[in-house]
Amino acid sequence: MIRRRGPEHAMTRDAPPHGDLQQLAAAVREACLTAARAGYERAAMAGLCHEGAMEVSLDAIRALDLDALLTAHAAHGKKP
Repeated sequence: MIRRRGPEHAMTRDAPPHGDLQQLAAAVREACLTAARAGYERAAMAGLCHEGAMEVSLDAIRALDLDALLTAHAAHGKKP
């Protein structure tokens, strides 16, 4: 069952505008994809099998510096 939030849960003054959230989400997605591709490529070149390379690519996503992404987004108002 999906619960719908009432108007008391609407966006507050402190919440960024929807477009700003879209930019942040796009920046995080791109950073994840870039990290995953780079991790997989490094692991494959090191001789790991597909499963091992996938694990390395997932670890690369887990290791992303989210604070840096947020700071860059806040400073530039766009994706880092």
